[in-house]
Amino acid sequence: MTARKPANLLLVDDDPSLLKLLGMRLTSEGFSVTTAESGQEALKLLAREQFDLVISDLRMDEMDGMALFSEIQRYQPGMPVIILTAHGSIPDAVAATQQGVFSFLTKPVDRDALYKAIDEAMALSAPVGDESWRETIVTRSPLMLRLLEQAKMVAQSDVSVLINGQSGTGKEILAQAIHAASPRAKKAFIAINCGALPEPLLESELFGHAKGAFTGAVSSREGLFQAAEGGTLFLDEIGDMPLSLQVKLLRVLQERKVRPLGSNRDLDIDVRIISATHRDLPKAMEKGEFREDLYYRLNVVNMKLPALHERAEDIPLLANHLLRESAIRHKPFVRTFSTDAMKRLMTASWPGNVRQLVNVIEQCVALTSAPVISEALVEQALEGENTALPTFVEARHQFELNYLRKLLQIAKGNVTQAARMAGRNRTEFYKLLGRHELDANDFKE
Repeated sequence: MTARKPANLLLVDDDPSLLKLLGMRLTSEGFSVTTAESGQEALKLLAREQFDLVISDLRMDEMDGMALFSEIQRYQPGMPVIILTAHGSIPDAVAATQQGVFSFLTKPVDRDALYKAIDEAMALSAPVGDESWRETIVTRSPLMLRLLEQAKMVAQSDVSVLINGQSGTGKEILAQAIHAASPRAKKAFIAINCGALPEPLLESELFGHAKGAFTGAVSSREGLFQAAEGGTLFLDEIGDMPLSLQVKLLRVLQERKVRPLGSNRDLDIDVRIISATHRDLPKAMEKGEFREDLYYRLNVVNMKLPALHERAEDIPLLANHLLRESAIRHKPFVRTFSTDAMKRLMTASWPGNVRQLVNVIEQCVALTSAPVISEALVEQALEGENTALPTFVEARHQFELNYLRKLLQIAKGNVTQAARMAGRNRTEFYKLLGRHELDANDFKE
């Protein structure tokens, strides 16, 4: 008997006797086998455990094999699925494979055909090299593990990826992981925050400039698209990019060429684009703040990072990992959290997500003189976080909001006058008001 690579299989069939027989056969071949007698039971198992492959009967009560496949694709798009049926036909098989089913086999299943399909599915979904690409992501959350499964699959192509997530969830870390798992891993990964720079500087940073392109341009300078040649360019907070630059970015993505400021020559580029935002871009499109054509260029694959409270099972894992790292750097005698301290970490709301957790752990290590972090110290750090400085993007957003309110108060709701005071035309000013959800009528006397 040929030795097979160990794999964790999930078998799904509403016939217990057939399920038991097939399970015994596969176990004898060296596979780890878990069984489920319904699609619903299979989905519960998939939410709790990690499997390499699902083998499901087609005809089942309540949820058939294709309905189960559709649900699996929603949450674990990289999971290979083999469908077995006693009622198969060529059109059924073609339809199933067109939808993404890995293999469609007719009962009674030929043993060699089944083993061949399993081996091929395992080869296709095998990890890329080792797992070092995701070593910076600490998790046991099913939500995150499914996301990483998707990231591993997406990494193998050059499609554009848009990562959605609240501030502090780790969007750049996920982008770095996708790059590290990709064929571009040995080339540069370059990140830029599109909301942290004024428009002229952002344009120069992205596209570069020729000598004399503007006052102070005493020499030519390559942009980040050129610097990332062969690698990955990460556009963080893409939702804050000015509309005029969105047009230029769209041209670059369409033509795969970039023209530095002040130059009349296009340069070919070979760069993979990953972008991220905390904003609701479809809503921004409705308000005219984000281009629809650019959105669809960037959003070929969408990945949503969960907030920390949505992956609460990761808090002890992350907290202990961060404690070890901080202790090694600063205070090697610090060992662990008290039981009450960990409970407090678990019950905190974490509006700042993982970034806030990092700050809290760093504060606890900095302030402790004991090997065990106490609940009081955690509470003190959490209270300190409530008065912590905002990020640059958050501070800029608050400044704009306060500034616009003040203008409207002075102008008594007159948009033309307020826009003139701000040095903007009416169209731009209305877009600013829309971005900050302000209504000029509220300021009229």
